[in-house]
Amino acid sequence: MAVPWYPRSWAALIAALTLLLVTGCAGGDEPPPTVESSSAAPGPPSGTPAPPTSATGGDGTGGDGTGGDGGKSVEGDIDAAVSVTNTYWQTHWPQLFTGGYNPPRLLGAYDGGTPGSPVCGSEPLPDDNAVYCPDGDYIAWDMDLMRWGHARGDAWVYLVIAHEWGHAVQNRLDAGLVDLARELQADCLAGAVLFGAAQDGTLTFEEGDTEELADALTALADRTPWTDIADHGDASQRVSYFSRGARSGVKSCLPNAIQ
Repeated sequence: MAVPWYPRSWAALIAALTLLLVTGCAGGDEPPPTVESSSAAPGPPSGTPAPPTSATGGDGTGGDGTGGDGGKSVEGDIDAAVSVTNTYWQTHWPQLFTGGYNPPRLLGAYDGGTPGSPVCGSEPLPDDNAVYCPDGDYIAWDMDLMRWGHARGDAWVYLVIAHEWGHAVQNRLDAGLVDLARELQADCLAGAVLFGAAQDGTLTFEEGDTEELADALTALADRTPWTDIADHGDASQRVSYFSRGARSGVKSCLPNAIQ
């Protein structure tokens, strides 16, 4: 993914993602990690190789300071994902909801494996994860998660940011607009944002991005179908909800539109 966007066939991208829902995607045979919290994206599965480290400090970049996906840095893609996501909500909020839009705070990167990591309420932020914390209204991400995912493809970073931002949006809505399946609704909102940003002209989908998105949704899925509000849902459910938002926009993610 990249900024700015240049015209391509948006409908074809939707069709490609929908096709992946039916046919599966690369990486689907890898066991998904266990979900750690209801507003968090789980980290890499146990036994999965860590993202490549550099010879100049182990920061997940190449020796020339670039990332593992086409020479892009993970930090640069995070900044771009934050900008694209916030711009979408800032632009479209008045068309969708009453009241003003205020973005969540960005706590940003943390290292959950070190003492003194940030807390949400009284609990430390989970290791190898990404979260929206209602107590403090902030979004944060463990860089180990971002580096690991970025090594699979830069679309991973955009998905994680848009998903956690979806939880921040849920926290701003009337209770009747928040679906019981909060995690799946956040996936739907993420799809609406990323494909909506492409329509707006603030984001481009590059070759392979739809496959990367489906791969990320599969890697971050639960082992069993959605049964509890703390679950993220299985791979097919996550791709299905993301695709719904991508195809039909934010309003299709609201409870009265979710079939």
